[in-house]
Amino acid sequence: MGIESLVLQIIIALGILNVWLFRYNKATIYRGGDSQTLKQEFKAYGLPEPVYFFIGFLKISSAVSLVASIWFPVLTLYTASLVAILMVGALIMHIKVKDPIKKSIPAIAMLLMSISLALISVV
Repeated sequence: MGIESLVLQIIIALGILNVWLFRYNKATIYRGGDSQTLKQEFKAYGLPEPVYFFIGFLKISSAVSLVASIWFPVLTLYTASLVAILMVGALIMHIKVKDPIKKSIPAIAMLLMSISLALISVV
């Protein structure tokens, strides 16, 4: 895999880690509904608290796996695919609460990058 894969792996991993480890308690213009924190966002989507922790585990694990896939390329396809699936879920939640498209931009960008990374990894 080339530089394109490396760049996507790093951008996706850092993006996920930023949201789930550094900005989880901070308001952003991209939070679903009127939420101020990540936990409130899950509540706005009507999801129970265990789902918040499960998705958080999946996303943080995916970010770590994307970094590891720099040295273990066999992980790339699976991890990028998981991130893509999670981003589809995020988009569905934004649609569910009738958010304006602007709030879905990060999920759309991550979805497109994850699909691109998955495709690069099989070529």
